[in-house]
Amino acid sequence: MSIFEVSVQQLNDLLADEQGVYKWPTKHFHEVYQRIYVGNAFLATNVRRLKRLGITHILNAAEGNSYMHIDTGADYYGGSGIIYHGVPANDTDHFDISVYFEEAADFIEEALAYKDGKGKVYVHCREGYSRSPTLVIAYLMLRQKMDVYTALATVRQKREIGPNDGFLQQLCGLSRRLAAEENK
Repeated sequence: MSIFEVSVQQLNDLLADEQGVYKWPTKHFHEVYQRIYVGNAFLATNVRRLKRLGITHILNAAEGNSYMHIDTGADYYGGSGIIYHGVPANDTDHFDISVYFEEAADFIEEALAYKDGKGKVYVHCREGYSRSPTLVIAYLMLRQKMDVYTALATVRQKREIGPNDGFLQQLCGLSRRLAAEENK
């Protein structure tokens, strides 16, 4: 099996500890890659703290107003100088988050290039556990040319995460697509 043919089970094995247990994040946020932070709604709704951290961009992977979403938007950050982008993703196995991979990767890339490479992006969902890390993993695959296993391991090394199986399957699909494009 090539590195591009990683299974959902192999990714789940990477996410769990030696006993097969998934851990919840130990902090509200973590820097998972240079100037890319993944976290929960607690920090996302604290503009003063975001500014102290130097966050220039927010990618809300749970935009909406239901219990499972975070009802912030560009207006919420108005006057702060923080640039906002929202993705209305649901954290369910059957939700197609892959339709947002390219737009999220573009936003993260723009954030990192901001002010001659001084931008910092906070990618969040409700818990910073499934939706937001999925979008960051897709970014690492699309823009940093990592394979799915390496991208997931990079984020998991810095933060406890647990994308649902549907999201993991979609990341495996992205991996297959990128491998096919590379081999053309």
